Amino acid sequence: MRHSAPMDRRSECAEDSLAERYQALLEVGQAISAHRNLDDLFGDLARRLPRVVQVNYVDLSLHDEVKDVMRLHTIQANTPAQLVGGHEPPTDECPAGMVWRSQRPLIVPAIQDEQRWPAVIDLMKEDGTQSFCFVPLTTARARLGAMGFLSVQDGAYGEHDVEFLEQVAKQVAVAVENVLAFQQIAALKDRLTEEKTYLEEELRSTAGFEDIIGSSSALKEVLRQVEVVAPTDSTVLIQGETGTGKELVARAIHRLSGRKERTFVKLNCAAIPNGLLESELFGHERGAFTGALAQKVGRFELADKGTIFLDEVGEIPLELQSKLLRVLQEQEFERLGGTKTLRVNVRLIAATNRDLGSLAETNQFRSDLYYRLNVFPVTMPPLRERREDIPALVQYFTKLYATRMNKDILTVPTKTLEMLSGYAWPGNIRELENLVERAVILTQGTDLQMPLIEVHRHDHRATATPATLKDNEHDLIVRTLREVKWVIGGSDGAAARLGMKRTTLTSKIKRLGITRPIQ
Repeated sequence: MRHSAPMDRRSECAEDSLAERYQALLEVGQAISAHRNLDDLFGDLARRLPRVVQVNYVDLSLHDEVKDVMRLHTIQANTPAQLVGGHEPPTDECPAGMVWRSQRPLIVPAIQDEQRWPAVIDLMKEDGTQSFCFVPLTTARARLGAMGFLSVQDGAYGEHDVEFLEQVAKQVAVAVENVLAFQQIAALKDRLTEEKTYLEEELRSTAGFEDIIGSSSALKEVLRQVEVVAPTDSTVLIQGETGTGKELVARAIHRLSGRKERTFVKLNCAAIPNGLLESELFGHERGAFTGALAQKVGRFELADKGTIFLDEVGEIPLELQSKLLRVLQEQEFERLGGTKTLRVNVRLIAATNRDLGSLAETNQFRSDLYYRLNVFPVTMPPLRERREDIPALVQYFTKLYATRMNKDILTVPTKTLEMLSGYAWPGNIRELENLVERAVILTQGTDLQMPLIEVHRHDHRATATPATLKDNEHDLIVRTLREVKWVIGGSDGAAARLGMKRTTLTSKIKRLGITRPIQ
């Protein structure tokens, strides 16, 4: 009986120690369950876990189903600033993966004797780890990954520690699951908000111009191609001069496709500074760069299961083209500053007014990306090649802007339509629309009053610009000959106006088959 008192005291001390341990564990669970961010959660764990378990490092490995890897986060006890992430060993090549698959704890008492998982073991040795124990990181709803307790001492963990370490992991698993669920909800809310805002902007920008106007043979051929390619998911490259209506054709392809109930997302690549284009396309994580105060959803995420339209795709810098190519080929990417691979199901329609083939030949555009974009090319005809559509376009724009300005404009004079139909329209439909809008502003009565001086000023710019000769030699030469009454030579002749020798102009007239009409 003389020895019973000391034994009772040791028993009481052990019970008190165990009670304190579980009380501390309860406090840890309550504290970490409130977190809504993984970084904050891991930092709190670094401060609190040493109170309940002997540990120098804690490994939190979350399983990535898409890549079948374990995303590793290492915490040094009491040093939250030394959180290390970025390691993604394959599931079958690390102890965390083995524990995740088997859902059984793993104890390695002497790391120097361990022959499995050499890459991960080497990383542990660099931190001075001598022994470790991994337990499943699992809740009632999901197998999230595994939690590892690492010590710089040999044999730090035994079978008697496993039950308590599993209790720790259960508390942490609930906290991690809550954070992941909160992040998913927040991301979904952000995406819905982004989509709502985007769709509202789209409705405002497309109101009143939902259809393509015209019935010319050139336009009908484009629409025939649209009908052919729209039901597929193939990439479409729309080529043509600026202002020819490439975006309207892209929208038509989307409306006729199986994705018509999903989002149509557009981005003008030339309107975004190069430094921000990657973030705009693929999104970014908080802290990815100075000023990135919150996570941002990119256009490709917004367009998931829908269509993305990249206008001016030729302006994408070379260093970003490889990432775009990967999205087209693999349908996956990472946000700027992130390590998680996101998968999307997106149909791409691209547009450009540049010759991407020539740019690829001179290494100004990736040839592999060009071939990937050029699966089904559609070329938009310039307005000068569909002149028969000009009267219908003028009538349409007149009605559109008269309604917006509360004006009662009933007719467009025939002379005005003839004059507009004879103009070359280097700015295409956009230039025509702007001119009609100006005319509606100036009109006081019921007949559209087109300011002739404006048309002549536009026409003079078109004929006086040498660059137009390359694009529209035939029309330019004929118009110039008409203005000078078909006089070729002399100081006031067509050759002088066009800035070329008389013999050169004569040769071009013959080559283009230009003949003077019979008076």
